[in-house]
Amino acid sequence: MNFYLAALLLPSAITAFVTPKTSSVVTSLEAMNGWVPNESEFAYGLPGSLDPAGEFDPLGIAENTSLDQMKAYREAETTHGRVSMLAVIGFLVTEAPVGFHPLFDNAQKDIGPAIRHLDEVRITAPFFFEILALVIGGIEFNRAVTGWAAPGNDEELILKEDYYPGDIGFDPLGLKPDTWEEFSEMSTKELQHGRVAMLAAAGIIAQELVNGKEIFVNLGLVSNTFDPTSLPVQFN
Repeated sequence: MNFYLAALLLPSAITAFVTPKTSSVVTSLEAMNGWVPNESEFAYGLPGSLDPAGEFDPLGIAENTSLDQMKAYREAETTHGRVSMLAVIGFLVTEAPVGFHPLFDNAQKDIGPAIRHLDEVRITAPFFFEILALVIGGIEFNRAVTGWAAPGNDEELILKEDYYPGDIGFDPLGLKPDTWEEFSEMSTKELQHGRVAMLAAAGIIAQELVNGKEIFVNLGLVSNTFDPTSLPVQFN
């Protein structure tokens, strides 16, 4: 039943990420959320630095990076951070002791660490991957046409001049601040949480690949009730 609902909600999910067109003229400063690139500042003045590390760049990457490349780096960092934050939540919610899974009922069956959950999905509802591909494709297509400039014959693929990295206009709850100071603070918080989440997700995945145990089992907080032979897909 959950999969049928997902299929019905798919058009709404994709259109939710589409930026509505308006007839009003948006200035470059407004589109950039008040950010004015400054070559004399670290990372051209983009937010993200936080004490005590401050301007953390041990490899000196920011020193010889152009504005277009810096914006591309920030776009990638923001996007990967958001995905990682969702991934960490997914790990913590779908594994024991919570054990909630939105795709199928696992009340009577321990399906083990989250890195193996797609094995179960592949058997329970194979068409889920087609739905997932459509959703991700729709989101990424909108991000591409919103932020990236159409390249010429000999031009590199770069972000639009008046596009702020990571801001595709998706704000259904109206949380985006109106001033640069407040926006900068919120952006820094998002980046910091995203950076921690990228490290956390990588650590969780690596640990579960090593011994095949859920993260809270590894921490000794819950008992291990998972039987790998119960899964529909087996690996040697």
